[in-house]
Amino acid sequence: MFEKVEGIILRTQDYGETHKIVTLLTKEKGKIGAIARGAKKPKSRMAAVAQPFIHGEFLVRMGSNLSTLQQGEIVFSYRPIREDIVKTAYASYIAELTDKLMDQKIPDPYLFQQLTHTLHAIAEDKDPEILTIIYELKMYKKAGFAPVVNHCVHCGGKNGRFSFSVTDGGILCQRCDRLDSNSFPLSDNLVKLLDMFSRVDVARIGDISVKIENKKLLQQIMEQYYDQYGGYFLKSKKFLKQLDSLS
Repeated sequence: MFEKVEGIILRTQDYGETHKIVTLLTKEKGKIGAIARGAKKPKSRMAAVAQPFIHGEFLVRMGSNLSTLQQGEIVFSYRPIREDIVKTAYASYIAELTDKLMDQKIPDPYLFQQLTHTLHAIAEDKDPEILTIIYELKMYKKAGFAPVVNHCVHCGGKNGRFSFSVTDGGILCQRCDRLDSNSFPLSDNLVKLLDMFSRVDVARIGDISVKIENKKLLQQIMEQYYDQYGGYFLKSKKFLKQLDSLS
């Protein structure tokens, strides 16, 4: 029996001479893998919809392992992302992170919504670096290893100056800062930004202006934090770092 689902294609891989296997994050069924038969044929009706980042409505026959993608109708193609190498790089990283950290067939309508909002915002020329940090924090929470950013991870203190400790999993107050000599000192503004980023709905994000040096520090923190707790190698992250070195 075929079911209609709304989903975003996270990745595709070739399967035989004419087919593709697509990984979909769906609102109704969570993350699923499905065979898109004939999707490699240029004239196939599946060729246009079986592409990364396509947001569509799909007719799927659910299977215990792989499902079957019968047809699809594009809701958003995110062409501005596809036509820009930097936007494509960030969208690819976000998609891969989602694929790695989401379990199979466990629906999460909120995270599905956050993914769609993030892709929309990237397509609309909002800062992809900031959007990525916000989305990372949401995925880390979903995966169970989000940092503590609204109070000292040791004593619970909420006042004074703070630093960020990758080892201890969150921010440290002045009294507890001695526990990690490698912690990153944070300005008051950065502490507020981290707290806001961890809570805010991406749909509510306007034009956030963050100094380049502060943005780089946040990216460094997030990268080291994922390396410590994430557990999965992300191929797209390597490409992002190469782009960053070129800029």
